[in-house]
Amino acid sequence: MAKPKFNLSAVPTFKNKVAIPIAGGKPVDIEFTFKHRTRDAFKEFVENLEGREDIDVILDIASGWDLEDAFDKASLEDLTQNYIGSAREIIETYIGELTNARAKN
Repeated sequence: MAKPKFNLSAVPTFKNKVAIPIAGGKPVDIEFTFKHRTRDAFKEFVENLEGREDIDVILDIASGWDLEDAFDKASLEDLTQNYIGSAREIIETYIGELTNARAKN
């Protein structure tokens, strides 16, 4: 029997690279492990984004990265303080992956 190519139950996490903008240089890719959400859970997540701190949102959508630094609030604070556009890129990448809004090259 052939292995199915598609499963109706999504995996609980997925990995994707996020291009972190570097002032005066080229963006650097960091691979994040993101948490999957169902359509209803995603809708609730989006409805409750307003007023939340970027770091809290990132901790809610991701569970790790491919850096040697620990994936925790302190490290995310360093990242978002030193690379101003990083939070937006992380959050937009997550939303784009779940909604397939990104253009695939």
